[in-house]
Amino acid sequence: MDLLKIETFPLGKLQCNCSLIYNEQSRESIIIDPGDDAIALLNLIEERDLKVKMLLHTHAHFDHIGCSKEVKSKTNSLIALHPGDKLLYKSLPMQCMMFGAKPNMAGTVDHWLEDNEEFSLNDSSLKSFLKTLTTPGHTTGSVSFYSEFFEEPILFSGDTLFQHSIGRTDLPGGDFNHIKKSIKERLYILPDETKVITGHGPQTRIFEEKRNNPFVNI
Repeated sequence: MDLLKIETFPLGKLQCNCSLIYNEQSRESIIIDPGDDAIALLNLIEERDLKVKMLLHTHAHFDHIGCSKEVKSKTNSLIALHPGDKLLYKSLPMQCMMFGAKPNMAGTVDHWLEDNEEFSLNDSSLKSFLKTLTTPGHTTGSVSFYSEFFEEPILFSGDTLFQHSIGRTDLPGGDFNHIKKSIKERLYILPDETKVITGHGPQTRIFEEKRNNPFVNI
């Protein structure tokens, strides 16, 4: 079996959790939510000698996608995003200005994500080890990514589900009822032991959120 490793780091102005998934032998890599600090991320990529194939995004807020154009250019990787966030992605320079960050231009999206779409690394024997789950509510095009091919099931929830909290819904594209529905119908049905790598802050577990999340309980 291929040796796949996950490393997660907080990057950028709002400390977005960026996750590197890579084959320890070939160094081929997929990155989930690159963040908005290109220098820091590119340094990590160089230190680990990674061959980045794709940049997967849970949504199009600047703190998750701000450096994607530069990272794509330097690594010859592909940008993937759900089409529900097209307009939000185009507004990247305005988003940066609103939050006092350096304005960045959005790079071209190479691939539009679909629900239940599966991903693998080109040289991996683990076919389709990562699956897309559409989870709108934080933004119109928010998605999560799920995998059962590690020692324990893992969910990359972006800003949909946090430890004892959920993503804010007061920004353009946000909808409180939609995010509650996404969490109950797409995330809470995952195995209870699923580790949740959130978009910001500490990790959690599905069983922990089902029991103790004050915003969405069962």
